[in-house]
Amino acid sequence: MGGYKRLKDKLLDKLVFVLLFLVALFVGLLYPAVALFTLYGEARPALERFGLIGFITGTEWDPVRELFGALPALTGTLISTFLASLLAIPVCIGIAVFISELAPKALKPVFTTAVELLGAIPSIIYGLWGFFVVAPFMAEKVEPFLQELLLGLPVLGRLVDGVPTGIDVLTSSLVLSIMIIPFMATIVKDAFEMTPRLLKEAGYGLGATKWEVIKDVVIPYAFPGIVGGAVLSVGRALGETMAVAFLTGNVHQIPRSLLDQFTTITVAIANEFTEADTELYLSSLYGLALILFVMSFTLLALSKFLLFKRLEKRWAVKGL
Repeated sequence: MGGYKRLKDKLLDKLVFVLLFLVALFVGLLYPAVALFTLYGEARPALERFGLIGFITGTEWDPVRELFGALPALTGTLISTFLASLLAIPVCIGIAVFISELAPKALKPVFTTAVELLGAIPSIIYGLWGFFVVAPFMAEKVEPFLQELLLGLPVLGRLVDGVPTGIDVLTSSLVLSIMIIPFMATIVKDAFEMTPRLLKEAGYGLGATKWEVIKDVVIPYAFPGIVGGAVLSVGRALGETMAVAFLTGNVHQIPRSLLDQFTTITVAIANEFTEADTELYLSSLYGLALILFVMSFTLLALSKFLLFKRLEKRWAVKGL
C-alpha cells in the first residue's frame, strides 16, 4: 500500500512538473513567438510596399495617398518616454529614500499605502485629469512662463518655440511621468528595504552619517533594483495609451519643440485602427505595433543583461 502511494505521488509530481513546464514554455517562448509572427504577418503588406528601413524612416503618414511612415510616431514615443523617465526617476528615488530610511516607523505604512493606491488609478483617469486640469494650467501659466524665461536663449529657446496649447510634448510627458512614479517608487522602495541591516550598521560604526549611509551603502546595494524599476516603468510608458491619448493632438509630425503636437505609436493605433479602411492602412498600423513589440522586448532583454552583469560583479567581489 505504501509503495502504491509513493508511486502515485511520484507520478503526480511528474505530471505537475510537465504541466508547469508547458505553461512556462508557452508564456516564455511560444506566446512571444506567436505574437511576433502574427504581427509580422499582418504588417507584411506595408513592409513589402515601403521596405523595413523605408517604413521606419518614413516621415509622411497620409492615408489618402496611402503613404505611411513610422518615424513621427516612433520619435514621439521615444521623446515622451525619455522626458517622462527623466522627470520620474529622481522623484521616485526621493520617495523611496524617504519611506524606507527617513519616515517615522508609524507613518511608513501610511505613505506606502498612499503610493500603492496612486499606482492603482486607471490610466484613463490620469488622461482625463491631464486634459481637463493639467493642460489648461500648462497653457495659461507654465508654458508662457517658460517662453518668457527661455525664448531669447540660443538653444533652449527652440525647446519652447510655438503656441502654448497644453496639448503638446511637455504636458504629455509630465502626465506620463506622474502616472509611472508610483509604480517605479514601489519597486525602488522594496529594493532599498532589501539592503542588509549589517551593512548599514557597519557604515554607522565607521562614523558615517545617515545621508552618507544612504548615498554610499543603500543606493549602491539597491542599484540593480533601481535599474529594474526604471526599465519596467519605461516599458510601461512605452506602451501607455490612454494617459496621453488626449494630450498629444495625434499629429504625425516629428516634434521640434516641447510645445509641438505629436503622436505616439500606441495613440496612433488606438485612434486610427477603426478608421483603417484599406489593407495597406491596417497593415501599417500593425507595422507600428510590431516596432513597439520589438522595442519593448529589446529593452527588457537589455535590462536583464545589465542587471546580470551588475550582480555578477557583486558576486565576484563577495567571492574575494
